[in-house]
Amino acid sequence: MKHDKLIKGVAYHGNRILRHVETDMRDIIERHFNLVVHMFSHTDWDRHRNIMKEIIQITEGYGLDVWVDNWGLGGPPGDKAHFLGYSPDSRQVYSDGAVDPVRACLNSPDFRNFTKEWIDVVRDIGGKSIFWDEPHLAAKSMENGQPQVWTCRCPRCQSLFEERYGKKMPTEFTEEVSQFRIGSIVDYFAEVTRYSKSKQMENIVCVMLGAEYGINLSTIHEIASLDSLDNIGSDPYWLGSDADPYQLVYDSTKRNLEVCGQYGKSHNLWIQGYGTPAGREEEIILATDAAYDAGARTILVWGYRGSESNDYRAHHTDLTWKIIGDAMRRITDRHMDAQRAKYLLP
Repeated sequence: MKHDKLIKGVAYHGNRILRHVETDMRDIIERHFNLVVHMFSHTDWDRHRNIMKEIIQITEGYGLDVWVDNWGLGGPPGDKAHFLGYSPDSRQVYSDGAVDPVRACLNSPDFRNFTKEWIDVVRDIGGKSIFWDEPHLAAKSMENGQPQVWTCRCPRCQSLFEERYGKKMPTEFTEEVSQFRIGSIVDYFAEVTRYSKSKQMENIVCVMLGAEYGINLSTIHEIASLDSLDNIGSDPYWLGSDADPYQLVYDSTKRNLEVCGQYGKSHNLWIQGYGTPAGREEEIILATDAAYDAGARTILVWGYRGSESNDYRAHHTDLTWKIIGDAMRRITDRHMDAQRAKYLLP
């Protein structure tokens, strides 16, 4: 009888020194993880391409699986889109005419071709699975749950909107604008994931629900219906809200799994391990239990050592990392007990 694998991952970035990578991968194993999500930004492409190839080899050499993150390729979340220095007319434009200096328009043919070049490089350095990190369009000035100022309304998007709807693209946020934004996200991912799938690569996506991101349940279902997408996830981070960590993660995981089940996709569920205030570290255990209780079996944490190398790190990174390890050990033991129980059934 083959047991079901519990996948436990952690995001790793901020270090490109190989001797530290060796130590950190051993540390990750000791915290009961078996997968590492490595960032591969435009800067990594330009300055660390061969180093990243070695980092993937080191990680896999310790028996850890690897996902490669498109960190900041088109702008936040993550890095700023350095690509825009080469293609400035590919910037997102807000409905008030302001240009976003760091985010790329998903309808830009140049950006789509650039993404495909990035995929080729990921494959060349040994990447087998791509983690598409929180795709979204920008928005600001939220009111009644809807953005008052939004992207993208660049000349290209205005032309595409007029072709689709037979009228000028408005500056106010309408249902047609919402549909167009959803369509832009889905069409971009349809094209680039088909390309990576043609290279025999796995496609994994994590989405943030919210009108400000151009992501709603309709978007989720349209993305989920893509044959080229293998795995759909979400990141129900609770800090900064009044939400109960267990309930938020449990409910979000259930919704995530329902969509994945409907479309026959695998799942990924993220636990917040960054920005942890002093005294709230054990909420990570509650949240991890909630994801497992709801049925998730691919559970990841952002990020390594409480995101110690970032300004958004946990207040007490050593304690937070210890608690993260405890959470991973807890679900590992529970999972092994459940697998063992199958053998004891009469």
